[in-house]
Amino acid sequence: MGAVVADDGPSGVKAPDGGWGWAVLFGCFIITGFSYAFPKAVSVFFKELIREFGIGYSDTAWISSILLAMLYGTGPLCSVCVNRFGCRPVMLVGGLFASLGMVIASFCTSIVQIYLTAGVITGLGLALNFQPSLIMLNRYFDKRRPLANGLSAAGSPVFLCALSPLGQILQHEYGWRGGFLILGGMLLNCCVCGALMRPLELPKKSEATKEPAEKKVKKKLLDFSVFKDGGFVIYALAASIMVLGLFVPPVFVVSYAKDLGNQDTKAAFLLTILGFIDIFARPICGMVAGLKWVRPRCVYLFSFAMIFNGFTDLMGSMSVDYGGLVVFCIFFGISYGMVGALQFEVLMAIVGTQKFSSAIGLVLLAEAMAVLIGPPSAGKLLDATGRYMFVFIIAGIEVTTSALVLALGNFFCIKKKSEEPHIKEEASEREELNKSENKTPEDAKLDSIEVEQFLKDEPEKNGEVVTNPETCV
Repeated sequence: MGAVVADDGPSGVKAPDGGWGWAVLFGCFIITGFSYAFPKAVSVFFKELIREFGIGYSDTAWISSILLAMLYGTGPLCSVCVNRFGCRPVMLVGGLFASLGMVIASFCTSIVQIYLTAGVITGLGLALNFQPSLIMLNRYFDKRRPLANGLSAAGSPVFLCALSPLGQILQHEYGWRGGFLILGGMLLNCCVCGALMRPLELPKKSEATKEPAEKKVKKKLLDFSVFKDGGFVIYALAASIMVLGLFVPPVFVVSYAKDLGNQDTKAAFLLTILGFIDIFARPICGMVAGLKWVRPRCVYLFSFAMIFNGFTDLMGSMSVDYGGLVVFCIFFGISYGMVGALQFEVLMAIVGTQKFSSAIGLVLLAEAMAVLIGPPSAGKLLDATGRYMFVFIIAGIEVTTSALVLALGNFFCIKKKSEEPHIKEEASEREELNKSENKTPEDAKLDSIEVEQFLKDEPEKNGEVVTNPETCV
């Protein structure tokens, strides 16, 4: 596996880009699949819940909304837990919470109890797994990180295609209570994935200096200094605008097809098409993003993916038959997969390994507000106008606007960062280590010169994204 960084992510040591990292990638694939697909998969039980408790569809839809709200809204809490306890313990506890919520839900006697169990407890458990898995993936992969992000993101469409039919089978054979119980048992696999997140170890030659180095680093539970980074602020703003419209078309495309006179099974097949295309789009986009010429400009590739997605929504609004919706789902699957593969890769490139655990928590919190507003507001627009065309147009405008905010904000508002602060920072860290090793000032000075020369000679060491005039993010 080679010499790799410690679990708290100290800089200056090469990530393995393989070895046990592939096991971490496998765990991240499963966690991503559960996190994004599970809120949609539980919708197959809604009809039975409606009959059981005598409620409406809007009441049951709150289960999925609460799951997503917990996944996004608890981002800062997850960041604090990871920075305090580490990724593996947080994921093990999260797996137990996710499973426990569904198991308890199978014994509930009211819809409010299901909100608290299948919604809040399971949602919190999934959140405590999702964010740490991405953090570990970022620590284990560097040069191959875009590909790793693309492969892990493919877990979402794969699990969606698998969990939805599985949920229908469980409902038919065991009812909603038996289905919830079995799904709760399946979620215990999150604990297995958490066990795979082995903390990274320092090289043997650094063991002697490991203790002094750890003493000098005071880890922040939630690092708000990321807001001083203009690139992060622009990314957070663009991502919040994007999710207002990103999830709207998949929610309404089936109803759109039904209103055009298509059968239920034929309409539902549109999501299968979208998911199948999405499965291949994510890893392929990850491979493209990892190319030597593309990676330093990854932020612009992400902007293109969002523009592509928004333009697809605008074209989809003109669909008047089933064939038009099939074409829409094909292109939406491609663009949606590109966005899914690139969104966290770009954030990692902006803030780096050290601040990623805090940055992702704050970004997910910002996106949580938009996730709760987007689909319901689109539903109200549909109720007011009675036309799906306007829903797709608004979604397209929102996603396209986010792309322009990210691309233009990066191009015009952020100036090229000087390499000198980074050189001084690295030199300062090395001097502190030298003090802990009882080195003389002359030796420390030589080390700082070596660090500066090293950064000048090897700007792309260990796969780091190089700042250039074309993009500083």
